[in-house]
Amino acid sequence: MTMISIPAVAPTEDTIDLAAAVAAALAASVTFAQAYPSKPIRLVIPFAPGGSTDIVGRIMAAKLSPLLGQPVIVENKAGAGGSIGAAEIAKSPADGYTIGMGSVSTMGTNIVAYKNNKLDPMTQFTHITNLASVPGIIIVNKNFPHQDYKSFVAALKANPGKFSYASSGAGGVGHLAMELFLVETGTDAQHIAYKGAGPAVTDVLAGNVPIMWDNLSSSLAQIKAGNFIPIGLAFPKRIPQLPNVPTFAELGLKSYEADTWFGLVGPANMPKDIVKKIYEASIQALKDPDTVKKLEENGAFVIGNTPEQFSDQVKREVAKWKRVVDAKKISLEL
Repeated sequence: MTMISIPAVAPTEDTIDLAAAVAAALAASVTFAQAYPSKPIRLVIPFAPGGSTDIVGRIMAAKLSPLLGQPVIVENKAGAGGSIGAAEIAKSPADGYTIGMGSVSTMGTNIVAYKNNKLDPMTQFTHITNLASVPGIIIVNKNFPHQDYKSFVAALKANPGKFSYASSGAGGVGHLAMELFLVETGTDAQHIAYKGAGPAVTDVLAGNVPIMWDNLSSSLAQIKAGNFIPIGLAFPKRIPQLPNVPTFAELGLKSYEADTWFGLVGPANMPKDIVKKIYEASIQALKDPDTVKKLEENGAFVIGNTPEQFSDQVKREVAKWKRVVDAKKISLEL
């Protein structure tokens, strides 16, 4: 066998400098990841205080702070169905010190409902983990005369456009999920958008707006207090918190499911080691019985999937809600 001899090449000053620079960069990256976090972390919630996203976000912020060794500080940035807060997350430095709550609204419905929404949930965000899923529910004020599914649908059919419903924001899941309900029942109602579920719940509670499609977590307390009457649950099965409330499938609307979810996201291109730290801390928090208890008390059920699984889920949600927007010809502007 003929051996080929490759002459040794003496390193030049340039190659030595390049190797040193690469080594320094790698060392700095490792050191940065090991040191993270060395200062408080900002958790941007794209909705007003009091709504489902805010509730889940604050529960997690309190649990992540001791696990990460730094305060996780909640910052609410509401408006445009969550698009303003989502844009704030996307444009932040990808250093792990700004993360945020991503929801079916900000990562799905808003993307397809707002024609000038330039955010891309697949390329402008780092998907960390889907924290929890929350059933959707249609509720009415306790003084609204039509308090069961049959009479509710009959009243909407007999009075097209007479009644109004509240949502947490135009283009959000509360808006599109209610529009889907109206399509499937052949009914009509006027939409009133708010900057978050909190203000919407307040107005429905006051009787200013009689109807709302909401995430269970922000309505559960008022349902239990008797101030809101549930019409039906948009979830595959009944839940222990409201065992007497039927699903829409049980009521005859078999294709209607619209549960929502709340995950942790960050700006695109976050370092993998940083993502891993936040992900592992999140999973540890979600395994804490106290976290599970607090989430379930607010109608949320633990998910805790991997970054890859969460990314696949976001992709499916965009496709799902695009079909609704196309069917209803919804086109909004930020």
